[in-house]
Amino acid sequence: MVGSTLDTGFWSGKKILVTGGAGFLGSHLLKKLVEERKVVREDILIPRSSDYDLRLYENCEQVVQDIDIAIHLAAKVGGIGYNRKYPGILFYDNAIMGIQLIEAARKAGVEKLVLLGSVCAYPKFTEVPFRENDLWNGYPEETNASYGIAKKALLVQSQAYREQYGFNSIFLLPVNLYGPRDNFHLEHSHVIPALIRKMVEAKRNSENEVVVWGTGKASREFLYVEDAAEGILLATEHYNKPDPVNLGTGREITIRGLVELIAKLTDYSGELVWDATKPDGQPRRALDISRAKKEFGFEATVSLEEGLRRTIDWYTNVNA
Repeated sequence: MVGSTLDTGFWSGKKILVTGGAGFLGSHLLKKLVEERKVVREDILIPRSSDYDLRLYENCEQVVQDIDIAIHLAAKVGGIGYNRKYPGILFYDNAIMGIQLIEAARKAGVEKLVLLGSVCAYPKFTEVPFRENDLWNGYPEETNASYGIAKKALLVQSQAYREQYGFNSIFLLPVNLYGPRDNFHLEHSHVIPALIRKMVEAKRNSENEVVVWGTGKASREFLYVEDAAEGILLATEHYNKPDPVNLGTGREITIRGLVELIAKLTDYSGELVWDATKPDGQPRRALDISRAKKEFGFEATVSLEEGLRRTIDWYTNVNA
């Protein structure tokens, strides 16, 4: 199977840029690079946003100098509430960072650029399972549209640069991620960390109920962050084509099922109150993951229940 063994030789002697490397996904990817791919830490550049605002082109030029492999993880992200409140910021920041980094990397002669898109780029009513060829068959779900379209624009640029300049950039489409070190801030966290925090705090405070957004009927697919990091590294090592590739598990769960599972795992026994005045977001999400398996041997290994246990344990330990 392609990618079934660690390709440590691929990384030998290379200078690597990981934007967003200090963030949630980036921290797990960095750990794998150093511990499993045996990359020397000094050969990895992780630009902090406080030092390098990638919305400024000159900073993009600086971070790609003398870089062989660039992995662009930096993004402005949030849950449904954050997306509704800040659609302009989500569009501009994500589009401008990516557009400028791709151009700077091309001009600097970067050997390979790995770009992360988002499942939010898919049309609102995409047939399940989402296949990569469905990406242009409609408009994204409204609360995700500005973020999803900003990310999808980078796919167009990536393919255009490959065609015109022969620039090797690839585009991955991860489903919703979760895991230890996620963002648990209630205003701009995603659904899993928000639910874990609500349940843990409700139990600690002996609260009788937890209010959950929407009807619970929508479905989602979730990928454990360590699996996502492995998928990105396998693609970096083995994939060199213009077509986008889904990263996921291929298994969906309703939001109601997710809420009940998190309540069970956090041992919260209070009432779950559904606020149907709040949006559900996209009706269903589940990916066709066959291309990732075929092209670079990626398969997720951590089940949702096991991943949730690890995430809950991490959160409760950090917030003991």
